[in-house]
Amino acid sequence: MLHTRSPLPLILLAVTLFAAQTAAAQRTLSLDSCRNLALSNNHKLLAAEDHISAATYEHRAAKTNYLPKLSATAGYIYNARRTQLLSKDQRNTLNHLGDLAGSRLSQKAQELVQQFPDLAQLIGSLGTPSFPTLNALGKTITRAYSTDTHNLFGGGLVLTQPLYMGGRLKAYDKITDYTRLLLGSTRTELQQQTILETDQAYWQVVSLKHKQALAQSYLKMLQKIDSDIQKMYQQGVVNKASTLNVRVKLNEAQLALTKVDNGLSLSRMLLCEICGLPITDNIRLADEDDADIKTKPSSLAADTTTAFLNRPDLEALKLATDIADQNVKIVRSAYMPNIAAFGSYYLTNPNVYDGFRNKFGGNMSIGVALHVPIWNWGESKYRIRAAKAEADASRHNYQQAKDLINLQVNQARNQAEEAQKRLVIAQNNLAKANENLHYADVGFHEGVISTSDLLEAQTAWVEAQSQKIDAQVDVKITQATMLKAIGRIGN
Repeated sequence: MLHTRSPLPLILLAVTLFAAQTAAAQRTLSLDSCRNLALSNNHKLLAAEDHISAATYEHRAAKTNYLPKLSATAGYIYNARRTQLLSKDQRNTLNHLGDLAGSRLSQKAQELVQQFPDLAQLIGSLGTPSFPTLNALGKTITRAYSTDTHNLFGGGLVLTQPLYMGGRLKAYDKITDYTRLLLGSTRTELQQQTILETDQAYWQVVSLKHKQALAQSYLKMLQKIDSDIQKMYQQGVVNKASTLNVRVKLNEAQLALTKVDNGLSLSRMLLCEICGLPITDNIRLADEDDADIKTKPSSLAADTTTAFLNRPDLEALKLATDIADQNVKIVRSAYMPNIAAFGSYYLTNPNVYDGFRNKFGGNMSIGVALHVPIWNWGESKYRIRAAKAEADASRHNYQQAKDLINLQVNQARNQAEEAQKRLVIAQNNLAKANENLHYADVGFHEGVISTSDLLEAQTAWVEAQSQKIDAQVDVKITQATMLKAIGRIGN
């Protein structure tokens, strides 16, 4: 007889492996892990970090303006004509210096002959005087004063030290520092907004998950009633209208469950998108399978003093006002005296310090430069007034923001208190709905309660359960909103 091995162990092994793979593929995320993922993968936050880095480097660059700056320059120029230190007539005179001297002596000899005729024979025997040595000397002088400036080479080092720039350097230093701090406040505001959006998406998923379980429970309840009603109808205890009434409720429950399923799927996708995860990821939240959503009153008091100290957007507006004040100083400095010291060393070829010889020669110089604006037709007055008006506008924006924050804090506090009260009312209503459903279910099976009364009790119970879930999630979200209003969310 041929014996075959039972396939049951293999089936159990396959089921176990499939369950293990499914559990491994599904990520369980807590609220804190969702927040961390959202903060790590938010592209706006990453861009804000880059802006802060850029502002930090700008601030470091601004501090270097107090220090001396060294620069080097070099250049080459080709000239079609050379530079002549002597005029053309002067050059001709020097080139024929000997001939001019001979001509002058001949003229003097003629004057002597006219004055003393007896010397005519003697002077005639001397001939016409000539001085070639003087001609050569004149040409040498001409060449000495003729420069070879067809090719010019030059270069130098310049060291500049600002002494007084009208307060511009210090103001610019402060502006870059305030800008860095302002961008940091903007990043903190963006972080808090991201955390609030993450909390809202997280608790939305938890809410829909609990409502999905509620819809499934309600559907099972109606399916059981439908089964009981069908049996009672076959026994002639109830009429056809009762069975149809239950079927209508059953279809409505199935449609409601489908809507909840779709809403839950979309809410998970939204949370994945906020966390920077693929929207197809199979994530599970740590609070979604709890029997009840745990809530507790906030331990922090929502007051405007705390908000004024912690709100990053208010701090950003304060820094913007400081920047505007410093900008007034920068505008004013453009119309104030500027003093700077400098030192330089230049090299030239031809060497202007050695007869324009074709070799490099240098010179060092030091000095102080003063620039004083004298008259600009009122431009300075108008520009300074414009800068002051911008600073005043920044102060008005800051004050308006404080007023709005005061309103936001009070609204957030009231909403959190109302949500807490709604939760207490919803819990009381649920207790009454549970008791009502219990008596309706017992009365229906004992035949003293009609089908419509039982369905009405079930509907009231479902609504009470849904209201309790909404109230619990509302408490969570309003508490997060209140923390955001006072600038303490995520702390």
